[in-house]
Amino acid sequence: MRKNSIKNTRVNAEVQRELSQILRGGIKDPRVAPMTSVVAVEVAPDLKTCKAYISVFGDRKAQEDTLKGLQSAERYIRRELARTINMRNTPEIQFVLDQSIEYGVNMSRKIDELTRDLKDGEEE
Repeated sequence: MRKNSIKNTRVNAEVQRELSQILRGGIKDPRVAPMTSVVAVEVAPDLKTCKAYISVFGDRKAQEDTLKGLQSAERYIRRELARTINMRNTPEIQFVLDQSIEYGVNMSRKIDELTRDLKDGEEE
């Protein structure tokens, strides 16, 4: 199966939807930040592994704590996925912190500073 096949795209979307549901209502670990969302999911074509890209609203410590909490809850999350998704294999999940939102905010801030500096230079 190709990495971007229609079947693989559907599996990724289904796993992402179910992971979001599990994170929203099933994780009781206090380390997991309440503003945690699943940005993207990449399930391997053999359905044995999965990378879940998560976004955490908070500082660096909250992000690290959330990753640790999710890693310790992986067995529970896999069990819930197996219960809700009809898959031959329930993939092992590797949680990866997605920095793209933070990167975008920083770039936007730099662009705003640059345009403000350019306007100030024109006014003088």
